[in-house]
Parts: sequence; structure tokens; C-alpha cells
Amino acid sequence: MAHPQRGLGTMNNGILPNHSSTVEEKKHRSNGSISWTKPVSLPIPGVRTRRLRIFVPNVASFPHLRSSRVRRTRAPLLCFVCLALVLTVTFVFRAHGSQKWSESWPPSTGDSSTLVFRREDLQRIWKWEIASGHYPSHEPIPKQIGLKTPPINPGVPYQKRIGRPSRYRSPTEDFDTDTYGVGPKRVYLENQSRYPNVAYPPRPVPGSVADMDMIMKHCNFSTGKYVRDCLEVLRIGGGLDNGRRVRRGNTDDWQYIYQEQASNSTEPVYDVNPDPILQHNLPSTTGVDGKVDADAGLYRKRGAEWEAQVVLPPTLHHRPSASLPTPCDPENPRVYHMFWTGPFTDKPYLALLSFLFTQNTGIHLNNYPEDSLVCRPQFWMWINPGPAASVPNPTALRDMYTQLKESPWASPFLHPRFKDVIQFKLWNTTEQLDGVPEIKDEWRDLQDTLFNSGGHVISVPAQKAKESTTVSASGNGTVVTSTKKPDEEDLVNRTGSKSSSSYDRLSVILSDMARFVLCHRFGGIYLDADTIFLRDWEELWGWKGAFAYRWSRLEKYNTAVLRMHKGSALGTFLFRTALKNGLDFHPMTVSLYTADAHLENLLLRLPDALFDSAWLNTENFQRDRPPQPYFTEFAEFFDTPAQNSAAPQALGFDGFFKGAYSYHFHNFWWKPFDPARNWPDLGPRFKAGEDTARAILEMENKLKIKNLKTKDTKITEILSSKSLEDGAETESVESDKRDLDWSAVLKRTFESYLRGERPNMYGEWLQW
Repeated sequence: MAHPQRGLGTMNNGILPNHSSTVEEKKHRSNGSISWTKPVSLPIPGVRTRRLRIFVPNVASFPHLRSSRVRRTRAPLLCFVCLALVLTVTFVFRAHGSQKWSESWPPSTGDSSTLVFRREDLQRIWKWEIASGHYPSHEPIPKQIGLKTPPINPGVPYQKRIGRPSRYRSPTEDFDTDTYGVGPKRVYLENQSRYPNVAYPPRPVPGSVADMDMIMKHCNFSTGKYVRDCLEVLRIGGGLDNGRRVRRGNTDDWQYIYQEQASNSTEPVYDVNPDPILQHNLPSTTGVDGKVDADAGLYRKRGAEWEAQVVLPPTLHHRPSASLPTPCDPENPRVYHMFWTGPFTDKPYLALLSFLFTQNTGIHLNNYPEDSLVCRPQFWMWINPGPAASVPNPTALRDMYTQLKESPWASPFLHPRFKDVIQFKLWNTTEQLDGVPEIKDEWRDLQDTLFNSGGHVISVPAQKAKESTTVSASGNGTVVTSTKKPDEEDLVNRTGSKSSSSYDRLSVILSDMARFVLCHRFGGIYLDADTIFLRDWEELWGWKGAFAYRWSRLEKYNTAVLRMHKGSALGTFLFRTALKNGLDFHPMTVSLYTADAHLENLLLRLPDALFDSAWLNTENFQRDRPPQPYFTEFAEFFDTPAQNSAAPQALGFDGFFKGAYSYHFHNFWWKPFDPARNWPDLGPRFKAGEDTARAILEMENKLKIKNLKTKDTKITEILSSKSLEDGAETESVESDKRDLDWSAVLKRTFESYLRGERPNMYGEWLQW
């Protein structure tokens, strides 16, 4: 039987289908409708990197043109098409006149360009950072920057340059530009404990530096390196495997920490004249006016103008730590920043505890020596007292300290013992943005769209008190107008994340911007509040470059850890670029900023093994050889699977991603670290805060209210409750959880150090 549908489906204006085979018929039917036009790509004279894309009539769209009768007479049609192409090209060139083709937009596929800086300014930014010692790397400068003379680099040691003979290089070959190293010599260290002090690993040598080129060599996911292997290199090269090292071959190649030798004599002047073979042949376009476009190959942001010539401060002077008059470099302040919104909880509490447990703060000394050779780090906890979109009131600073004193999680850090290393600071968005010279006169034009994350803008309406009208209960008809507070559970008025469904997204977006503001204004390293320190960061401070870390498998940034210099050229670039892109500081957007400008090496993207060792495993990568511990999802930090639940207590802190600098547990703000002992357990000196937290917890359990709003109940009322007069019940081991999770083990480890029951990870006892 015939297939009528096949015939009907292919009939067009009475013409019956004419297919030589069923394969041809199937191909024709699957194509559906055919476009009347098709694109043709033509080369543009004088522009090697761009092609002209035009649309011409699609002969295949006319069925009658495919007949055998027309095929014999299509020569005139081809002539017509060629004539149309010539006329189109002529029209386009006349219409554009002297327009520069390099300013055309990039292909429509993928993300549009964010670039607003010319090549000349990008060169100046590179030169400023290199001359200031902020590029202690042997990686070359991308050829798109177009530097014809190799810059002098004081961040890398002097090495005689051996140029490639010109006979082996094409005269039109494009290539990256190396730098001339003129810096001090590097001496790589084997930092190991010596008998009899062998119970704990040694502190890093003051002034030591991490060789990031070496770390990238052993840890780069793009070259197939495993997190497990990277952590072994990090702990052996850092001397953290104290007492647990098994015999290996020669591990000199794993020594990634060095010291720079200070020179006692005048530094020699090296010949840095341009090497003739280093002259670039960049893409250039000559317009009809005969001028050469210096920005050829760069794609400007659609609809934006080029930035005016960038104004940069004088370059800094790179000096080895041994030649500094004091242990701390005034141009490189050793400050950790953290941003927090809403009530203080166990999350920033544990971040501060881990800071005291790992960093060289000297709090174990009753009197810190004035002649110490150690640069003592500081931790600045920035508090945004209300919702992210609110405006602080005039008494905000006083109110902040009142709340900190009443908070059981924050009050311990107000103890005089910590005053030189932990400081609480009030965040004021207006004040902070006004303190950034690059945007202070323009950011208010964007204040209605200030909460911009990855191009997704959350509009924040002006805060207005809600009024309601009620009739007096006395029945006299009196109308009473009352004022209600804004709904604290809506997106705008949230202060903290109480669950996965009530997530404080505005605070997260604000923190995306705050980290760049703080690092650019004050210098230092920013860390997200869901970060736990795992070792001393001495050698990270010694490395003078800027860095963030990698977004798992993607070659994008995660700025949960961000290091930048105060008032740097890189910071100027980022703020001016962000201003022209809606003040968007989402890490994915920042990745576009640096990629479009070819500045990625100035903000080094370190492997996530250093700060986020579980991330690849949680995304189903490297599960054939995972690190210890093995997390298939971040929630396992808080709820360790039963089959692996012996590891936390058996291995303890030393078994938790040993070698990594920190751990990022990715949110879970609503999940307590230690549900069985969800209070600060710091000993008799801080018993008042402990009693308050335990009273609140007991009240919650007694009332069986999961979402109890303790901030609406005065602490004194809770403590005076009749149900609490007899005090807490006697603790017993039976009331504790049998198999402790990793989060609980780390919390109890840090707390035992502050109680004076154990030393910190470097064997230093806190004497009260």
C-alpha cells in the first residue's frame, strides 16, 4: 500500500517529490523549512583577525531552481550572485568610512565583551604591577598586550636571558613576552622539625615565600594533577608531615617555599635594551584615512566608550623581607578581612577560633616581645548590623558593640588577650564606596541596581513603615493607626540565612563587592565566613602577587579567598571596569573582566586544592583517587556518613585535608557545627556566654519551636525563666553523639586550645 502522507508531506505547489533514494527523502524531510538566505564569510582587506559576514539568497530554498531544467541555465544566476556580493562589500565600506574594524563587537556566540580599556592602558597596568614586585612569576605576558620591550621584573631572580635565534622565528610570528628578572636570589627551604622538638611541625620561617609557579606545576587541575597528590606536596614541602613521613625518593622538586637573600651591595644594572627578536607583529588595521589602529584585536564593550587614560600612583619598591627595617612590610599589611551580616553565630565564631589555632598571633605569650621577628597578623571582622540594604543609624557603632557583648558567640573575642589580633569594625556601604577613588563620584548613579550578581539585579525599594488601621476595642469607634516593622522574612529585610529556603541573598551579593572594596582600600586577604584555617599562611603573605582560586573544574575565579594590594593598578582596572558593567562583582563576571583584558595572570587563579580540597569530589571529579577525607557532597562535613564516621575522632585535625591552607564548607549557615553541644565551650573565663547560649538552646528544646526568634526575647528574660532556675542538667557521655562528625571534631579541637587543655597545631600552649 502506498504512503499517502509521504506524498502529501512533500508536495509543494503541485510539484511531486523527486527523490533518488529513501535516504535522500529522509534527509529532505528532517531538514524542515529551508531559509531564504544563508550566511557567507568574506575576508576583510587588511584585517587578519576579522571576517565580514553577509547574507545572500539561498538557491536551495527555491524548489523550482533545483529542477534539472534550471540546472542547465543557472550560469546567469551565479553571475547575479557575484555582482550582489561585490555591491554589498562596496556599500559596507562606504557606510563605515573610517570606522575602525577592531572596535567591532566580538562574535555573537558566548559572553559579550566587558572591556573598556585600550591596549596602551593595559600595558601600563601590567608594567605597574611588575615594577611594584607584584608579579613574582616566570609566566610570560600575553601577546595580546603588545609589549615590545620585556619589562624589568624585581619579583624574580636575575637570570641571563638566552634569546631564540631570529633565524628560527617567522618575521610575522606572534608570541608572548617574557620579563627580565633582576630580583634577589631565592634559597629554597626544607622546613622540618629538629630533635628534640619533633612532636609538632615547625612554624614557617618568617619572611618565607611560596613559589606559585611550583605549586601550579604540581596542583593544576588543567594539566591532570590530583588534589590528593597536591596535598602531599604541600604538606611535605611545608614540613607538616612531621613524624608521619614515610620514605620517598628525592623530593627536592617538592620544595616550594623559599627566602629571598638581601644584597649588601648595590644591585647591578642589567642590559635591558629591547631584543630585536622581541618586536611584536600585532594585528593592526589601516583605515581609509591611513591611520593604524593600536587597539586591533581588542573587543570593546558594546555601547561603551573607551576609558580615559588610567591614572596610577607611583610604583612600589620590592624589597626582600630580610632588608625591611621591621618584620611587617608597610606596603603589604597583614590583615585578614571577613564580612558578616546579622546575628553573630557559630560560623564566624569557628572562623576566628581557627585563626587563633593556626596563625602566628603570639597569643600564647603573656607579653608579646617588641623585638619579635614575626609580622603579627590581624583579623578584621566587618559587621553589617542590619539587613544588607539598610542604612546604619547614627548609633550603629555603639549598638554593634552592645550586640557583640550580649552575643555568646562573639563576646569571647572581646577579651583583652585578643585585642591586638582581632578587631570588630562597622561596615557602612556608603562610606566604603565613597572611599574608593575610582568610583566615588559615579557609583550613586547605580545605587538603584547596586545589588547586581552575574547580571541579575535585585531591586531594593525604599524602606517604608507599614501602617494598619484598627478600631478601638472599647467600641467607641476610635480609629487607631499603628506602625508595623517590615517583614523580617522577606528578601530585603533578612539578616542571616536560617535555612536553605530563607537564604540571605542580598548579603551574599553585598559581600561579593565588599571583598574588593576592602582589599583595594586597606590591602590584605579577604575570606568568606564559611572558611576554616588549616595552617599558617606565612608563605602566602610572602608572595607579593594577587590571587583568588579556581572554580572547581572551570577556569573561572572563586573569590571566597581574595588577595589584592592597597591602591593597586589591578584594583583600579577592576573598579573602573565593574562601574561600566553595573558594579557586578560576581566571581564569574570578574573572570570575564580579566579574560577580556588579558590580565588573568595578574590575579592568579590558584588551584582549589589549596583552599577548597573537596570541591572536585563533590562535582564527581577525581573520585578514583580522592583526598582525605572523602566528601561526595559538602553536607558530609556536618553529617559524616556512618561508614566513614570513625575517621573524625580517630584522625582528628591532622587527618583533615592535611596540607591545604583552609577549608571552604560552602554555606550551610543554618546547620550547627556541633548539635549536641551547640554553645561556645571555652572554659570558666567565658562561662557567662556559655550559660546564655545553653539557656537559649534549652528554651528552644522546651518550647519545641524550631524558628524561635531569640533576638526578640531579652537575654535577661531567658536567664530568669523559672524553668532554668535549677541550672543545666548534669552532662553525661551518654547524652553526647556517639560518632562525632568532622564539623564537631574541629570545633571541639579549637575550643580545647582556648581552654588551655591542648596546644595549637604547632605545639604552642595558651597560658592564662
